[in-house]
Amino acid sequence: MNQPITDKMLHLAEEWDAQDDARAIFLHCYCRMTRNMLVAIAQHRFHDNEWVSRLLHRFAEYYFEALTCYDCGDPAPAIWKYTHRRAREGRLHTLQHLLLGVNAHINYDLVLTLHEILAPEWPQLSASAKKERYEDHCLVNTIIAESIDEVQDEVIEKYSPGMDWVDKLMGRLDEQLIAALIRRWRNRVWERALDFCACASAQKERSLHRELEEEVMETARWIERVGWV
Repeated sequence: MNQPITDKMLHLAEEWDAQDDARAIFLHCYCRMTRNMLVAIAQHRFHDNEWVSRLLHRFAEYYFEALTCYDCGDPAPAIWKYTHRRAREGRLHTLQHLLLGVNAHINYDLVLTLHEILAPEWPQLSASAKKERYEDHCLVNTIIAESIDEVQDEVIEKYSPGMDWVDKLMGRLDEQLIAALIRRWRNRVWERALDFCACASAQKERSLHRELEEEVMETARWIERVGWV
């Protein structure tokens, strides 16, 4: 059941590689992260492995749904239009292309995915069950951190071989910096998702959605401004 997700990601990433489409950079990373998440679920590392699996699959659907809309010319989230356009232009550094994809998928898609999955159950969950949901969310940070070395060696250095000297020079520091950035983003994502769950009106939800869109676009512009460093 799980294999087709990573197969689909890998097949598309290889197609993009053949077309020199920089969207392959993020997708190769996402494929590896997803594979490692599936291993963690199979190892029963989470409080509720079934819930995490459902979240993981719905999260991937958000990515592919936005991609289909973009490729077909249908309305797509602004952050994904921006991210795909920058990748197809191919003028940024490998790390920028990667972080733009991570920003769009984590800071935007994950908020909406968590809201969709959590909203129906959150009011009925006990305090201990809510704590376990949060701990499962945080454990993903650990799995991401465990995967960063692999991503750097197999993805980043594939597209930017010169990054190898950075890895050797900085030792574990560069991996720790990226892990800390993603952990900070994901902490903010959890807070955002709970804000959505607490919405008392459709008007308030629309307002939060606009704020979210503005926030992820500003993060994308920051990624471009700071360069690969």
